[in-house]
Amino acid sequence: MRKRIVAGNWKMNTDVAAGIKLASDLMQFLRDQPAPENVGVAIAPPFTHLTEINKVIDPAKICLAAQNCASEANGAYTGEVSVGMLKATGVMAVIIGHSERRAYFKEDHATLAKKVDLAIKNEMRPIFCCGEVLEERNAGIQNQVVEKQLKESLFHLDNEDFSRVIIAYEPVWAIGTGVVASPDQAQEIHKYIRSLVAARYGAGIAGELTILYGGSCKSSNAAEIFSKPDVDGGLIGGAALDAAEFHRIVLSF
Repeated sequence: MRKRIVAGNWKMNTDVAAGIKLASDLMQFLRDQPAPENVGVAIAPPFTHLTEINKVIDPAKICLAAQNCASEANGAYTGEVSVGMLKATGVMAVIIGHSERRAYFKEDHATLAKKVDLAIKNEMRPIFCCGEVLEERNAGIQNQVVEKQLKESLFHLDNEDFSRVIIAYEPVWAIGTGVVASPDQAQEIHKYIRSLVAARYGAGIAGELTILYGGSCKSSNAAEIFSKPDVDGGLIGGAALDAAEFHRIVLSF
């Protein structure tokens, strides 16, 4: 049975003290009512929080993730944070290719491929984001967009390395807008992603691949979305900033 995951992306929110409290509150909720069997929980706080939050979470209950990483291992890259630096703080996974990184920081396929390679080399799991913007959805080319993103940044990996990847599908038109892709829309493209992986890596690897829904997911719609056969959890944004709400999403399976 492939792993189910609920991952919280805190984005550029909270200061260190508020982040510690949020992580501590979530830990207490998970002690009181653990995640269902085969459901993993991850949080991705800002870089400044990672060391301190690693002190208050149990890695058996919460995987510490980063929101981004540099595309180089080290060197004269002012302001960047390498995967090696992240690993030293306790980070075990890293979000790569989030739609905001693509849109605001112009990260291209080649850059994202380098980040994926560095994460895997450092034994961290890439949470690789893909998805289409509203214009692409309206034009009916969402499948082609997602296929190109996967082929250009992931499909150079061999079977062993690819098996470490988690994919998060982001309907960019549904992020922060209050619009949610219907469960059927989510299932349709998750199934398509799995078919692409099956064609490249075989049915076995495709069947084990965890694919997360990265749209506007909350406790009121999570169970319906997660019930779809190819949706294996969620990459949660705003709802991850409320420990009780995020915990309710974790319990939605």
